[in-house]
Amino acid sequence: MTRNHHGLLSPGPIGLYDPAHEHESCGVGFVVDMKGRKSKQIVQDAIQILLNLQHRGACGCEKKTGDGAGILMQVPHRFLAEVCDRIKVKLPDAGHYGVGVVFLPTDPDSRQACERMFEQVIRQEGQTFLGWRDVPTDSSMLGPTALSSQPIIKQVFVGRGPSVVDEMAFERKLYVIRRLVRRQVRQSEIAGRGQFYISGLSARTLTYKGMLNPDQLRDFFPDLADDRVESALAMVHSRFSTNTFPSWQRAHPYRLVAHNGEINTLRGNVNWMHARESMFASKLFGDDLAKCIPVIDTEGSDSAKFDNALELLYLAGRSLPHAVMMMVPEPWSNHESMSQEKKDFYEFHGCLMEPWDGPAAVAFTDGIRIGAVLDRNGLRPSRYYVTKDGLVVMASEVGVLDIAPDRILEKGRLQPGRMFLVDTAQGRIISDNEIKGEIARAEPWGAYLKQYLISLADLPKPPTVIDPDSETVLLRQEAFGYTSEDLKVLVGPMANEGVEPNGSMGTDTPLAVLSNRTQLLYNYFKQLFAQVTNPPIDAIREEIVMAVDTAIGPEGNLLEPTPESARQITLASPVLLNEELEKLRHLGSNGHSHGFHAVTIPMLFEVGRGGAGLKAAIEDLRRACSESIAKGHDIIILSDRGHDAQRAPIPALLAVAAVQHHLLREGTRTRVGLVLETGEPREVHHFALLLGYGASAINPYLAFDSLHDLVRRGLMAGEADVAEKKYVKAVSKGIVKVISKMGISTIQSYHGAQVFEAIGLAPDFIAEYFTWTASRIGGIGIDEVAEEVRRRHIRAFPERPLPVHTLDPGGNYQFRSDGEYHLFNPESIHKLQYACRTGNYSVFKEYAKLIDDQAGHLATLRGLMELRRVRPAVPIEEVESVEEIVKRFKTGAMSYGSISGEAHETLAIAMNRLGGKSNTGEGGENPARYVPDANGDSRNSAIKQVASGRFGVTSHYLVNARELQIKMAQGAKPGEGGQLPGSKVYPWVAKVRHATPGVGLISPPPHHDIYSIEDLAQLIHDLKNANTNAR
Repeated sequence: MTRNHHGLLSPGPIGLYDPAHEHESCGVGFVVDMKGRKSKQIVQDAIQILLNLQHRGACGCEKKTGDGAGILMQVPHRFLAEVCDRIKVKLPDAGHYGVGVVFLPTDPDSRQACERMFEQVIRQEGQTFLGWRDVPTDSSMLGPTALSSQPIIKQVFVGRGPSVVDEMAFERKLYVIRRLVRRQVRQSEIAGRGQFYISGLSARTLTYKGMLNPDQLRDFFPDLADDRVESALAMVHSRFSTNTFPSWQRAHPYRLVAHNGEINTLRGNVNWMHARESMFASKLFGDDLAKCIPVIDTEGSDSAKFDNALELLYLAGRSLPHAVMMMVPEPWSNHESMSQEKKDFYEFHGCLMEPWDGPAAVAFTDGIRIGAVLDRNGLRPSRYYVTKDGLVVMASEVGVLDIAPDRILEKGRLQPGRMFLVDTAQGRIISDNEIKGEIARAEPWGAYLKQYLISLADLPKPPTVIDPDSETVLLRQEAFGYTSEDLKVLVGPMANEGVEPNGSMGTDTPLAVLSNRTQLLYNYFKQLFAQVTNPPIDAIREEIVMAVDTAIGPEGNLLEPTPESARQITLASPVLLNEELEKLRHLGSNGHSHGFHAVTIPMLFEVGRGGAGLKAAIEDLRRACSESIAKGHDIIILSDRGHDAQRAPIPALLAVAAVQHHLLREGTRTRVGLVLETGEPREVHHFALLLGYGASAINPYLAFDSLHDLVRRGLMAGEADVAEKKYVKAVSKGIVKVISKMGISTIQSYHGAQVFEAIGLAPDFIAEYFTWTASRIGGIGIDEVAEEVRRRHIRAFPERPLPVHTLDPGGNYQFRSDGEYHLFNPESIHKLQYACRTGNYSVFKEYAKLIDDQAGHLATLRGLMELRRVRPAVPIEEVESVEEIVKRFKTGAMSYGSISGEAHETLAIAMNRLGGKSNTGEGGENPARYVPDANGDSRNSAIKQVASGRFGVTSHYLVNARELQIKMAQGAKPGEGGQLPGSKVYPWVAKVRHATPGVGLISPPPHHDIYSIEDLAQLIHDLKNANTNAR
């Protein structure tokens, strides 16, 4: 653990770890006197809530170093006035000064430099510097890590200047001061600047927080024990760093929120927020707004960045509930019972910004109103109590305060996407329907949409549509790396059935970077997925929360939208037919363009110039896009049509990512819709990547031309136009499944979110074109990418004409002698089968060598490594016996039905003979196997799995286990459920699974009874009661 370049006590990128990918999950709660009566009891109750949420926080191996705990309350004016008077700091009346809690460097010189800078900014902004107060702290209970990184904590007092007209104007000015001071300190040469942090600066609220356990907060800050510290509301938070390093700065609450959950779309949200900054304008902020840019603190966690965005929306003039509704909208598009007014609100604001999507319970307050909202899926628990004397308690679970039942007037839980709000100024709870109804009726959102929002389907038919060219389809397929397998296994079945074809588990083909065959750039990226406390979404059963529609076009000013902010074009799917693309292409050239102007820019490069030519072409492409935006074009179509013997297509993913990040850096991305006209994508993964890296819509023209060609040659029944629509349907459904695996509900949120990881791409290549993408190992760069394009191009345009021209066989899904290499090939499988049938151990060793020793055919990361054999041998008498070692052996979880009964039973018998453990998988087990065979063998699997489908899970099943295993996510298909086709659900399989023969079975991606740590604890409790002897 070292200090990074800012002095923060946290590691930088080390090995496979990168702090840029940090999230957190926690316990949150608040208590409020509905009538706004300040008391010490509110503060005490809040601390008690925090203590009772201690199990939701975390600490590492040092029990006295917590992940973080804190409390936010109203400014305790009486207390501050009296303690400041003792140190000769005279405070004005309540509301006429702001108080900030500041973490300062421990080095005296650095600390004084930060303080001087703070004071100078206060005066420059026309406010009055009143003084500093040392916040009393007791560090005696801290662990070594917390103690070594502990900053000096002070309060700064800022008097309201004469030019500030009201309370909200003062809050805005304090915000400007905070942003300016932070920026100036960070950009300074002050040695300890990394420890500098402003927890908050407000005339309404005050925060006490740190790298503490909940039970340390009150003792660490003696202020909290003072009877004069009073408030009518208080919000608390206990932090659990799910995959982050704790720090003093990352403790909650932040300025407005305390957050329990994870923002799955964070990278995209931050990118888009940055892109919008060039369009920002605010009458309320005026020239001060420029001092607050950039809005998002790039070093903050997902919660901190959420708070940054919410704070600006609020201070720029929206009410806090309004801003929350924009960032955490309900699932509205498929909600039949929702009022049209509310749908209009959400649709209009969807033109302004995308949802911050992911499982979340967000508590928020501005010091007057306090409330909470759940994400659209309701994946974080929140319960509330209302007492007869006006006390409202909300927390991540019940029982956080000991309240007598006869005091309780009402209790309930927060609903998905619903808001719970207490207004101390009005002295009441405002219902979700009331607060959202008022906001939905505040302006005629529906009229704005009717005037400016256009559906692609309503645009006039284009004068021309490019017809499929059967003469050149093979040539173009070669140029884009199509294989006969792509057509037979992927494109054809998708167009026939309207769904993505099923595939078997896992892959035994090489990673793209290790393959000897040319690879599309898509193959170097892997999808990320959600699991456990951040579950995937069941896109089938939770269809109401999913939204595949999207919009393209320029965005307006996020801070002060006008009716024209809705001037966009809605798409039912991000995958465009040729006719739909032509509708967009002709915008600006006819009288029905609705103010849109489209331009087509080629994405081709001189293939003979290699990597240098590709790099130059990308720069030309970026420059052309910038120039087009400057000329007023608001829809850019990047097209790889027109490639020939000299010019090859720039890989579509590289082109769109390069343009996306260029425009983001330039601050012009939100002024334009980015459409791809490309022959490259054909499978769902390709489309997901293109959307994830910034494409607003995609026209896969060669996939459509290939379908026409298949129909023309009689290789596909039906009409080509119908096949196109079924293909689009299949891709759209596939995209929904991909985003649901990451716990994301809408295409709009997924757009530009970059929820991928690269394997085998060089760091400089990633930094330039795929900025912020995780890439934990190096690999190829632009020269190698250009070479792969050249090799495909040579097949399309050979130097000498070929007598017979056919597509490459592929061989990714089925072994072909002239196709892709497979670890499990005829040679290795033959040796395995022969060894099993004959019991020949030497042949088995040959098989194992083929799989393990990949020197001849590199395929996996482990094939690049070998064990070090330099240390001296361990004496054999110090080594456990074989009989003891094999007791630790376990099989993988393979379900009955996915493999045959004979194979399943053989695994169990073998492991039981060894003393190891076999695993049932998620398909249950025939009860007849619980009885030993006559020869003493046992076919009973020691490990019984409980998965999301609960197939075969009965009390009889559970009591016959030595070990119980809860399967939180699929291993071979992470983030999505396991699937057993109906053709494999034989009557004997259906009987074990308690299912219907012939009907396909799909395990839901998440457990529908596990959405919180309490739910998981309940299942563990139930399973342990079913079998007290199982581990």
